[in-house]
Amino acid sequence: METAITKIVSDEARENARPASPDQPRNDLPDTEASIFDAYSQAVVRGVESVAPSVVRIEVTKKLQTAQGPGAGAGSGSGFIISPDGLMLTNSHVVHGAALRSHTGRLMDDIIQTDAALNPGNSGGPLVDSRGEVIGVNTAMILPAQGICFAIGSNTAQLITGWLVKEGRVRRSYVGIAGQTTPIHARLRRHYRLAQDRGVLVVGVEPGSPARLAGLREGDIVIAFKGQPIAGVDELLRKLVASEIGVASVLTVIRHTEKLELQVVPEELSAHVQNDE
Repeated sequence: METAITKIVSDEARENARPASPDQPRNDLPDTEASIFDAYSQAVVRGVESVAPSVVRIEVTKKLQTAQGPGAGAGSGSGFIISPDGLMLTNSHVVHGAALRSHTGRLMDDIIQTDAALNPGNSGGPLVDSRGEVIGVNTAMILPAQGICFAIGSNTAQLITGWLVKEGRVRRSYVGIAGQTTPIHARLRRHYRLAQDRGVLVVGVEPGSPARLAGLREGDIVIAFKGQPIAGVDELLRKLVASEIGVASVLTVIRHTEKLELQVVPEELSAHVQNDE
């Protein structure tokens, strides 16, 4: 029996080793393509093997109040361990139920776009390179767009993690205005030689806020913060980071046709919210 099996295998090996005739198509890849594909596969395997022990699955159960009475909602996501003592990192929306904007409406910028295959439950897990090094945190995917996915850059994740470990929260500054992105009239742009064609229209100023103390009024258009052009609400929010808390800064606005420079001292956002509550 061993001889028969050996013979059959040997015959198949010889048959496969024969060069294909001109009219017989070959199913195998050219040597160059095969070697590239093999190298790619090995890189993927090495990356997965390197990071897999630190990746975790997260199951979230929330208490809900429905018309039928108390109930429970469930969700799932992913995360990964970033320290020897088991500290785990994941997306806020995995446990709080938000989108690409946070639950406060703040835009999540510096997002990495990737076509790496993500599935429901992968959000919060690591996006890694071929060496198994984390380059981002998987955040969201757009199903109708052929699986285009997004991840938060590892530099941003590292910064946020540092704040969370140090203080248990992320500190933000605020000036106390309600605003919307608005176009700037062409005559004003030419007259003041503005670099942008949009600014932030102030539609509301909170009483006692840094903006109110600085003299900001409804109808003003914010065009710069500390000399840096501001072309929209999201751009202004990006400037209001923790390092601006308690720091006097110049807020440039257009009031009617006049350009003014007002000194504003941003306060900590959380402190303001706590005072309101």
